[in-house]
Amino acid sequence: MGWTWEYEGYEPADERLRESLCALGNGYFATRGALPECSADDVHYPGTYVAGCYNRLTSDVAGRMVENEDMVNLPNWLSLRFRLRGRPWLTPDTAPVLEHRQVLHLSSGVLERLTCYGLGDGRALTVRQQRLVHMADPHLAALRTDFTADGFTGELHVEAALDGGVTNAGVARYRDLDGRHLTHEHAGTAEHDTVWLRCRTRTSDIRVGMASRLTADAPVTVRHARPRTTQRIRLHLAPGRTATVDKTVALHTSRDPAISDPLHAAVARVGRAPGFDELLRGHRTAWAQLWRRADLDVAGEAGSILRLHLFHVLQTLSPHTADLDVGVPARGLHGEAYRGHVFWDELFVLPFLNLHFPEVSRALLRYRHRRLEQACTAALHAGRRGAMYPWQSGSDGREETQQLHLNPRSGRWLADHSHLQHHVGSAIAYNVWQYCEASGDTEFRHTKAAEMLLQIARFWADAAGYDQTLGRYRIRGVVGPDEYHDAYPGARQPGLDDNAYTNVTASWVLTRTLELINGLPEPRRRELAERTGLDDDELGHWEEVSRTLHVPFHQGVISQFDGYGDLAELDWHRYRQEYGDIRRLDRILEAEGDTVNRYQASKQADVLMLGYLFSPAELQGLFARLGLRLNDETWHRTVDYYLHRTSHGSTLSGLVHGWILTRARRAEAWQFVQEALRGDIADVQGGTTGEGIHLGAMAGTLDLVQRGLTGLETREGALWLDPVPLPELSSYGFSLRYQGNWGVRLRLRHGRLEITVPSSDETAIDVRLPDRAVRLEPGETGRLVLPE
Repeated sequence: MGWTWEYEGYEPADERLRESLCALGNGYFATRGALPECSADDVHYPGTYVAGCYNRLTSDVAGRMVENEDMVNLPNWLSLRFRLRGRPWLTPDTAPVLEHRQVLHLSSGVLERLTCYGLGDGRALTVRQQRLVHMADPHLAALRTDFTADGFTGELHVEAALDGGVTNAGVARYRDLDGRHLTHEHAGTAEHDTVWLRCRTRTSDIRVGMASRLTADAPVTVRHARPRTTQRIRLHLAPGRTATVDKTVALHTSRDPAISDPLHAAVARVGRAPGFDELLRGHRTAWAQLWRRADLDVAGEAGSILRLHLFHVLQTLSPHTADLDVGVPARGLHGEAYRGHVFWDELFVLPFLNLHFPEVSRALLRYRHRRLEQACTAALHAGRRGAMYPWQSGSDGREETQQLHLNPRSGRWLADHSHLQHHVGSAIAYNVWQYCEASGDTEFRHTKAAEMLLQIARFWADAAGYDQTLGRYRIRGVVGPDEYHDAYPGARQPGLDDNAYTNVTASWVLTRTLELINGLPEPRRRELAERTGLDDDELGHWEEVSRTLHVPFHQGVISQFDGYGDLAELDWHRYRQEYGDIRRLDRILEAEGDTVNRYQASKQADVLMLGYLFSPAELQGLFARLGLRLNDETWHRTVDYYLHRTSHGSTLSGLVHGWILTRARRAEAWQFVQEALRGDIADVQGGTTGEGIHLGAMAGTLDLVQRGLTGLETREGALWLDPVPLPELSSYGFSLRYQGNWGVRLRLRHGRLEITVPSSDETAIDVRLPDRAVRLEPGETGRLVLPE
């Protein structure tokens, strides 16, 4: 139970959602769960995406020439259509559907589909398919199709294609933009059963090679008609007899290592690929190994949803990702929303990966390190020192945030100021620190981690200006995680002053960077100082700024930013009554000719994000370092204040609120945890999941179980635990990897915590709870009674 995800019946309105949630991938590439006989249209969208494959185009938008970089929709390898001789091609939109079922097998990464088409006069054609994107060989995919005739004998025409005529058209709001990313499509034949297609991206000049082998008990004919290549088979069907067609595909790009030419590599790989049954065996074995490393045992519906979330995280960021130069795409490899860009969503993803696949976390952080020079250049152009990482990143690390965004309610293109979310640098620093603490990777800590943290800290220290009146440093002209507020009412320039989340996390970055640099081996510290011009005066300035950054308060609560408390209160009742769903309150108000900048209304957790990143004790310590007192009463009052002023226009908001409320107001936590769990499967954001899953929210729910409810922290060379089980999630188990110890098993059950450390030659693990500390040697199990 809980190892399959199933859909019954054909519902055109639900197809985009199903295609996202039934997408298959392996960390290198992924293909949406579209029906192979259907082409891209308003119902279906069979997209295929390779991690890190971007292209940049310029479009005329509202009279302005705007440049955008997109993750490219690559040639459609999935295409396989069929018809009776002399009849139209069969699709669920053009023929009667007697039965339709899709089953996503999470344990094996296989999508199974059954459709029974009614042909009239008591005749029917049953189509069964199994699809996989190979988890052991990341360049292979396969599709097995079984055709069974019921009540007739006849000839079935089957056409399999590689289609290079695709565009990026999966998001309606982007359709005014140029989406034709592929060019120079050429096709050919390699063997009697194998065809190939090659093309390249228009500006990034990434070459793509794809080869397809078609296997059936019938002759294969080939037709090349640019931009497609097709293979055709005629099957003779008889009642009760099944005819099988296997399609095996290989995909390479010029970004791949250890190849000379992507087309040659694809043709060679598909040529040596085994048959479908053997491919399936290897694929299942690879998935079984992944599930062992990321084992999660949660009962009931929550467990089923968490397993689906884990499945999609592993399809986007698998061990194959460790060999790639890629970041964390906010919508996975599942669709074209956000243009496949990399945001701060890694903040919600890497803490989970750190404790299961640290090699993947390291690779994702190396993506950021390779773009450190670009971030330093961006800071220099902005008149700042250090590294100013972009809010949205793609291929090379330049700022990819759109200049204009469309409000679908009003039809107006509006200026986009979200590039002012410089807190993305703090998110990167946080992930660097968490990775080093969880993995014990001293080499990374002393080299790439130190280099990134130094430059991010340098940026914050330089961005902070001293205010003589306050006697504190201030950071002006930024946008916080809220995103609804990007300017003061009536202001000519965008940006806000002293966003509390930005300032507190900047203080944390400065503090941790000082700690890291002071702990470096002296030769390495001297080397780093020589390369970066770091001296004691600059370190002293960091220390001062880290202790005196301004954090505004109003009415006894932390202010989201300076002046937030002076904004007008919104009539929440009126807007809920008039509009129902007001998650995207910004679009509603703009369509009315108003702006959310005038109101105390937030899109998602902003100030409260501090309680997501830091334990209560660490957060109080951060405020104490700033000379401010944050007790439980003030924090709970702050939580209540923003809880009533947040519209939850992001899937991350329910997650963060659920996480925080487990400790602040446990009785209300489950409501938000459920919203986080159901964010994609119920498409709570109203159609957005069909454009790609929300990877940060999915990974965040996994981390809620792993770290949030257990209070798990990795610091000072120990595992710290402070469990707060919810009544609805009070008994569960999971395994993790901690500093060389593989498969460490934790299980919470009825007020007891059991920790098992598998046998190995690794060192013991120190486990610390609020009231005691234990040391577990490899091969030992500790059984601890938790305090009430």
